[in-house]
Amino acid sequence: MAGALLGHCLKVLHGNERSDDSPGGGERIFMLSAVAEINSRNTFERMLAAQMAATHVAMIRTGQWLSGSDRLDQAQTHQNGYAKLARAYVAQMEALRKHRNGGKQTVTVQHVNVQDGGQAIVGNVGDQGRVRDEK
Repeated sequence: MAGALLGHCLKVLHGNERSDDSPGGGERIFMLSAVAEINSRNTFERMLAAQMAATHVAMIRTGQWLSGSDRLDQAQTHQNGYAKLARAYVAQMEALRKHRNGGKQTVTVQHVNVQDGGQAIVGNVGDQGRVRDEK
């Protein structure tokens, strides 16, 4: 599985970027490092890590093309592509977070001040806004 995933990851690179022997090998090293840094726990996370690395490289390249655009139509095209890739990357990060947390969000309140005459709810508040007392 790891070899196939590596192959998929590198398919998004130009031919001269797939080898350590070429000047473009830095993209290959970056992608492999990014995938490794995510510390994938299972096949889903490994595939998502490869997608995230590819999306990031594409987004950075599109940003470079945007900065070099001489015409308005080019700039708009690259800006649209950049925005879509950025949204995709954020969605991938959210998918990884949800997968790792089982879809649950956890909020921890460490300190609450209630002034004189104020009110506070103590206990678990459910999704429906109902209060369940803790005993």
